[in-house]
Amino acid sequence: MTQRRILYAVMICIMLGFGSIGSTVVHATEKGGGAYPNGAEDFMAGAVPPPGTYFINYLTHYTANRINDNNGDKLVPEFRLNATANVFRFIHVTKHQILGGYWGMHVFVPLVHLDVKRMGAKDKKTGLGDIIIDPFILSWHSKNWHFATGVDIYLPTGAYDKNDMANIGRNYWTFEPILAATYTADCGFDASIKLMYDFNTKNTATDYLSGQEFHLDYTLGYKTGAWSLGLGGYYYKQTTNDEVNGEKVGTDGFKGQAFAFGPQVKYDYKNISFSIKYQHEVAVKNRPEGDKFWLKFVYAF
Repeated sequence: MTQRRILYAVMICIMLGFGSIGSTVVHATEKGGGAYPNGAEDFMAGAVPPPGTYFINYLTHYTANRINDNNGDKLVPEFRLNATANVFRFIHVTKHQILGGYWGMHVFVPLVHLDVKRMGAKDKKTGLGDIIIDPFILSWHSKNWHFATGVDIYLPTGAYDKNDMANIGRNYWTFEPILAATYTADCGFDASIKLMYDFNTKNTATDYLSGQEFHLDYTLGYKTGAWSLGLGGYYYKQTTNDEVNGEKVGTDGFKGQAFAFGPQVKYDYKNISFSIKYQHEVAVKNRPEGDKFWLKFVYAF
């Protein structure tokens, strides 16, 4: 793989969407991006709410001034990425139970603004991103434990042009099995994790097949009264090679890696809650390296 083709592979492509189960920004796979916006989940990630209808609004901003190679060194000169997204999530949990778990469903509708600079070139785009659906979520609850599972489906609804640096759609489907769990101690301690594994289809416009991806969101928190305080973030590891025209990209398959951490705060009031968090990325390979900021609003009808 020539250096020119590797640079093409890492020209940033971003989609903002949210994974399931209480759930969204860039990131190796084609053009350095992945379908799920890592770090979206936080407190009570495994606790799908009881039967009813819910609305969640996620506002997030991601900024990065470098994209790294497989050694963690800067790969693209004069690189800058700013991405802002607002995502509307609608959840409905039924009273029907399957295998002892409540059956639910959800949909995510992301609106994205992306601004990219690379080696003197600029590009920006605003619009609808890739919509996410999951018609079959199951959740189980006990006094201290909560579990949930499902398969999120990422639809290629966002605008895409293979000649653009900034794309808010990915032009391929992603199927993402999920398992989430939360433990809440009687003393107020909360530990949550959401495990995900992505299977990507081929981008027919570029004949690029992004590798499979394992990633998780985590939170360790403490609840006192209406407030929850914690530390959280995510871990991301691409497990199979990227391929173009059936050939491995570069010598390492352009496999991405990242770890992020930062503080989180949540406030509950009656049937609503607000949360804010910051995440800083380290140990990044074959991906942008930057920082994320989140605001989240939850409303129970």
